[in-house]
Amino acid sequence: MTATPKAGPVDVHAHWLPADLFGLPPGAPYGPLRDRDGQLYLGEVPLSIATKAMSDVPAIRADMAEAGIAVRVLSAPPFAFPVAGSAPDYVDAFNDALGAVVADSGGALLGLGLVPLDDDAAATARLERLVSVPGIAGVAIPPLLGGESLDRGTLRHVLTDCARLGLSVLVHPMQLPRPEWRDHYLANLIGNPVETATAVAALLLGGVHDALPGLRICFVHGGGCTPGLLGRWDHGWRTRPDVRRDSTRPPGEAVRDLWFDTVTHDPALLGLLTERVGKQAVVCGSDYPFDMAQRDPVGFAIAGGLDTATLTANARSFLGVTS
Repeated sequence: MTATPKAGPVDVHAHWLPADLFGLPPGAPYGPLRDRDGQLYLGEVPLSIATKAMSDVPAIRADMAEAGIAVRVLSAPPFAFPVAGSAPDYVDAFNDALGAVVADSGGALLGLGLVPLDDDAAATARLERLVSVPGIAGVAIPPLLGGESLDRGTLRHVLTDCARLGLSVLVHPMQLPRPEWRDHYLANLIGNPVETATAVAALLLGGVHDALPGLRICFVHGGGCTPGLLGRWDHGWRTRPDVRRDSTRPPGEAVRDLWFDTVTHDPALLGLLTERVGKQAVVCGSDYPFDMAQRDPVGFAIAGGLDTATLTANARSFLGVTS
């Protein structure tokens, strides 16, 4: 990433998708996206999002101004991840459109691209292409894919390539359906935090963190269940050889080398996150424009004991910004 972002608070977790890609990748389980009287639907499910909030750059910039955000890092919404099969044309179309939007923003917008998730060679080719796109800092990926997480298969291949190429990785849950979570939005309220915690554990206990010490990786929603589980993971690591066989440090120690955003919805949980991972590991996020977004991300973080200078420095470190 050679583009220089503007000075000031950075929101590392925000979503954007151009309207001509609302059809979503082939085989997407929920889609397509539809506009109905200015509101966005995923299939037949209302998202409680104004259509222009997802696709309109001026609307995004207006929200940034209101929230006191100087730089916003845009990534695809998770339902646009190409998880159901080959979608190279969709990936290329998104990355090209994202590159154009970022280039025209004067340093106010940065981007995290997509990558094919069914072909390691195709993933490598896209990642090598993204390195040369100004303002594209890396990629966004799901925490789980085909029954595997970050320690195996294509997801681990992507992480290995990102570490080699100096690209940042944002891990965003998919809100995967399960029968026991069919009601009350539980696939989001419970499923998302569980997906993310699974990925953090796979990264730390699966030896990925040890193998890729230079990897810059951030987990959204405050790491999901991670802050509350680190003590349990550490106990298991110390008492069971099968837990620690692939890693060299207990999770509670190694986790301080990762990044986590502030979208926790609970000041006490943000405080626990900061205590467990350290202030140097926390970055500002909003989850714009979803209904679960943190509407005043900077204010929420400051109320939780963080400061804008630290948050901004952390975000720039995660993104690999050196100037």
